[in-house]
Amino acid sequence: MADSLLFNPRTYDPRHFDPETRRLLRATVDWFEERGKRRLIEDYRTRAWLGDFLAFSAKEGLFATFLTPSADAEGQADKRWDTARIAALNEIFGFYGLDYWYAWQVTILGLGPVWQSDNAAARARAAELLSQGEVFAFGLSEKTHGADIYSTDMLLEPSADGSGGFRATGSKYYIGNGNAAGLVSVFGRRTDVEGPDGYVFFAADSRHPAYHLVKNVVDSSKYVSEFRLEDYPVGPDDVLHTGRAAFDAALNTVNVGKFNLCTASIGICEHAMYEAVTHAQNRILYGRPVTAFPHVRRELADAYVRLVGMKLFSARAVDYFRTAGPDDRRYLLFNPMTKMKVTTEGEKVIDLMWDVIAAKGFEKDNYFAQAAVEIRGLPKLEGTVHVNLALILKFMRNHLLDPVDYPAVPTRLDAADDEFLFRQGPARGLGSVRFHDWRPAFDAYAAVPNVARFREQADALCEFVTSCAPDEQQSRDLDLLLAVGQLFALVVHGQLILEQAKLTGLDEDVLDELFAVLVRDFSAHAVELHGKDSATEQQQGWALGAVRRPVVDEARSGRVWDRVEALSGAYEMAP
Repeated sequence: MADSLLFNPRTYDPRHFDPETRRLLRATVDWFEERGKRRLIEDYRTRAWLGDFLAFSAKEGLFATFLTPSADAEGQADKRWDTARIAALNEIFGFYGLDYWYAWQVTILGLGPVWQSDNAAARARAAELLSQGEVFAFGLSEKTHGADIYSTDMLLEPSADGSGGFRATGSKYYIGNGNAAGLVSVFGRRTDVEGPDGYVFFAADSRHPAYHLVKNVVDSSKYVSEFRLEDYPVGPDDVLHTGRAAFDAALNTVNVGKFNLCTASIGICEHAMYEAVTHAQNRILYGRPVTAFPHVRRELADAYVRLVGMKLFSARAVDYFRTAGPDDRRYLLFNPMTKMKVTTEGEKVIDLMWDVIAAKGFEKDNYFAQAAVEIRGLPKLEGTVHVNLALILKFMRNHLLDPVDYPAVPTRLDAADDEFLFRQGPARGLGSVRFHDWRPAFDAYAAVPNVARFREQADALCEFVTSCAPDEQQSRDLDLLLAVGQLFALVVHGQLILEQAKLTGLDEDVLDELFAVLVRDFSAHAVELHGKDSATEQQQGWALGAVRRPVVDEARSGRVWDRVEALSGAYEMAP
């Protein structure tokens, strides 16, 4: 019997979506399954461009249907920007290969500045390109400055004829789809205006003679390009944003695109887990299956419940994204959480399984070898773990100590257009974002032993914030702050997991086993904080006092192991 908590192509039927969404998701799964594992791996290893996949997407109208907001769909009812179904497609792409996900993800980033723009001509052009099956690119990063957009060297000189246009010269680096994008959203600055008022976002075409493709900077099917513009003509219809609005468009686009990394990570882990459990269950060592060893069972069970936690958190975060508005910006915390916490959990899941299957994880005929490489990339895209942890910390005091009332957020699987994501407004004011009380989510599961044990640690963190939070000098010690950020991230992670568990009726054995893992994680980060150079004696004492031992229940662990063991042979990709 298939595990209802994990994606399985054999049984996948997204019946919670509308008919056209169901058709497209199932058609995508079928395309990969018909292609087969051997071809999938061969294309990955030979770094083949994704032409066949993009032809399939164009034929089915996949990108156009999922990535065209209703306002630009010319009355085509199935087209909308729907975060729930976007998340579902992320998971499918991750399951089969991050190269496919990457072409889609970069298209999302490239569209961000366009859909935020008031430039009707550019929006119409983007919608038409999508309908033709084109991909898009996001020209932000530079070789010298990385993503430091304050220091861009893409320079726009006003046209001498007074037409309101520009001539753009400069280079961009780490730009996915830069080899084939019908439209590249490029960030630069005017030569005649100082400061943030001089920023410009404009649309470029990778096929224009003044657009020079330098190279693919990675050894992969992902085309992560370096390109250079030489006196590129930018007309008024190409200008997407100017001044501070261009800066805001850059950050708000990353807010939208960053969210996609969590569900891609989930898909990678799911495919790898089927392979790992099947191999371990069928490998005989010293006369016994590998899964008969206690440490193997613990590692695979930990991997399983961590993966379930990733799925629960991400699914609940979708609801907050879709419910967001000018007066409800809670998504600004849950978004970097999906980027930082879920993707690093994915690394742990792969590592736990790899410790079990060992050399098997290197074999060229397995998906796992590919997964082990690709899972590393996701925590490092759209901002590093450190950048996102520092961002998460901005919300800590309000979230833990100063809740306000919000209407209950339901599960959001309705066929609605998430249009607020393209009118997020100025990218500032994070310290003013308020949250609902996190405690009721824990109260609902107070009888689950390890949820109760973790709640003790969460309450202790509140005490830390009120009694011995980092002082002004320590607030400049990012190494110390990041350790605090990990503790806070665990509380937020646990909160949304519990909210989703309540909405879905999650098996309490799985929940208890998952929170046993989170108790151990909190204790480990508390010990790390204790060892930081600048930690005060009071902080050191608090840290050791926050260490807890999970509640052990062999019968519960045995029932969870039965779920893991049942994954053996539950799915294998067609040859």
